[in-house]
Amino acid sequence: MNTFGNLFTLTSFGESHGRAIGGVVDGMPAGIPVDMEYIQRELNRRRPGQSSIVTSRKENDRVEFLSGIFEGKTTGTPIGFLVYNENQHSSDYDNLREVFRPSHADYTYTQKYGVRDHRGGGRSSARETIARCVAGALAKLVLTRLGIEVWAYTSQVGELSLSGDYNRYDFDEIEKNPVRCPDADMAKRMEEYIGKVKSEGDTVGGVVTCVVRHVPAGLGEPVFDKLHAALGSAMLSINAVKGFEYGMGFGGVRYRGSQMNDVFETQQGKIVARTNHSGGIQGGISNGEDIYFRVAFKPVATLLKDIETVDSQGNPTVLRAKGRHDPCVLPRAVPVVEAMAAMVILDYYLLAQSHKL
Repeated sequence: MNTFGNLFTLTSFGESHGRAIGGVVDGMPAGIPVDMEYIQRELNRRRPGQSSIVTSRKENDRVEFLSGIFEGKTTGTPIGFLVYNENQHSSDYDNLREVFRPSHADYTYTQKYGVRDHRGGGRSSARETIARCVAGALAKLVLTRLGIEVWAYTSQVGELSLSGDYNRYDFDEIEKNPVRCPDADMAKRMEEYIGKVKSEGDTVGGVVTCVVRHVPAGLGEPVFDKLHAALGSAMLSINAVKGFEYGMGFGGVRYRGSQMNDVFETQQGKIVARTNHSGGIQGGISNGEDIYFRVAFKPVATLLKDIETVDSQGNPTVLRAKGRHDPCVLPRAVPVVEAMAAMVILDYYLLAQSHKL
């Protein structure tokens, strides 16, 4: 399916080298002022060509809204939008018409549909995430009015990793470097490392950490639509994502229950958790603490060096990719992670309201 969400939904369409990427957002609350500059800034954070460590494809990525907004406010009706593709180099992919690139969707799309758009990966291209960023920006406009904040940042590139609690870092530093890492020294090391990998025609993966603050308790739909399950599904739908963990995640298996339990206490007349190993979610429902999670991205599969593969007839061949590609997706993936998190939180906020008289 190409539709995401329950009450707040996004249906997206378009291919990497088609005329445009677009979408329809439904369930957007009415009367929300639409800050066009803010939405464009969110798209600019995802936009290619923004630094030397991302793809050099030049796109303005200007969003055009077609419906659902009147006199600067949402009307509650479906919001249609387009972002036109302007800088395709489709001829760079002529050699891929009958060749399956390793670890790409070329083979699987062909098996599923019997036909595929080979130009830049077609529908499977990460350019599809433009629609997610537009919808995520709209969701953020609502969440901001509710006092909910969504922050994501690069916490690991290859073996280079931030250590310690996310509370140690100043989120205002995230946008001050091209890697989107809140630690300036580590950001410089990451940037240099990505540049080195790029010069060798190779790629590298890493981790994006996301923190959602001031989420009210009670969001989540047990049993099969738990909040963390929805977040995991959203993150795993992003191109190149290979893993998701929330709270202590896999690291928590080293501890005993007596060390992991989040003890409740009362502070200023409010029940709170003394610790937050649970990552703000218990029993699939938010408990009012910060929600935090980590998303693992694999190294980009397109390498600018000779790689072995086969053609559509199964014959061995050697491929050297052309075109413009990211040596590391992390810097441009940060706003996509935020967008998906924002959509999930708003969707589940609206679901929670539907349970109340």
